[in-house]
Amino acid sequence: MKILIIRFSSIGDIVLTTPVMRCLKNQLGATVHYLTKKQNKSLVEHNPNIDKIHVLEDSGLLQLIEILRQEKYDHIIDLHHNIRTALIKFCLFRPSHTFAKLNFQKWLMVNFKKGGPCQHIVDRYLETCSHLGVKNDGKGLDFFWDKTKERYFNQQLDNLCLVPFNYTVLAIGAAHFTKRIPLVKLKELVTVLSGKILIIGGKDELSIANELMELKNPNLISGVGKLSLDGSAFVISKASKVVSPDTGMMHIAAAFQKPIISVWGSTVPEFGMTPYYATKTEKKNSVVEVQGLSCRPCSKIGFSSCPKGHFKCMNDIDFQAFFSQTN
Repeated sequence: MKILIIRFSSIGDIVLTTPVMRCLKNQLGATVHYLTKKQNKSLVEHNPNIDKIHVLEDSGLLQLIEILRQEKYDHIIDLHHNIRTALIKFCLFRPSHTFAKLNFQKWLMVNFKKGGPCQHIVDRYLETCSHLGVKNDGKGLDFFWDKTKERYFNQQLDNLCLVPFNYTVLAIGAAHFTKRIPLVKLKELVTVLSGKILIIGGKDELSIANELMELKNPNLISGVGKLSLDGSAFVISKASKVVSPDTGMMHIAAAFQKPIISVWGSTVPEFGMTPYYATKTEKKNSVVEVQGLSCRPCSKIGFSSCPKGHFKCMNDIDFQAFFSQTN
């Protein structure tokens, strides 16, 4: 049986699809192909449960469809569910199943604060394969990197003066502004976290990282702009815990069964995108959020600025009170 799985983006969403590939491979012995955007290929190219990867370029959709048509798939599992995936399924004319986005339910939550909570997206992904007899194996998420680079990743850990399992990773990046922890709250956060703290993020977060380093906190170490995606995953795998907003790093941390402190701004856990652990793993996610705001959630994915201008969902978080209670 040859199966095509489609998920174009983003980091977190692709990591959340990994149980599907594993269950298809282990339970059905299927040949699994994966279609994603070119920039996200690295997220799946080392996954042993995937036999072949196809990439969507910025142009050339029709050419891609012709390549896919030649594969003669038995089934298509659409885990993205948009216009382009609909076109691909129509042109390939193969049996297909599409996951439930629950857009109407989320619309009710955003506009009327009713309709939640949503079923977790991983369970919805797996339900898309239930017609094939696939069941949730309870093993949680996967993340794989290039094993030939492990010596280099360990050297990076040494260069950052970090001892495995003796530091906290603080992820400061997010695709949307209203998911990011503001600088003033990050400054508060690094004063209440104990032990060594490794900040991670991309080059877009360098200015924020530099301001945090100006605090002269001896426990603060910056890996911002220094680590690849795989490198970030590696340091997460060696951390004692991870603090992250609603981003891909949060889901990568869950893949390694790490204790997570998840910080929620304009989005809410009730959307069904919380850290997803293996069944036998004690649930290790602590949620930090401002409850009772009439404007929250304001979006299912986030905005480039706060629609109300006050950003209370992040600015009103009291990290000192949170850590006092949890300690």
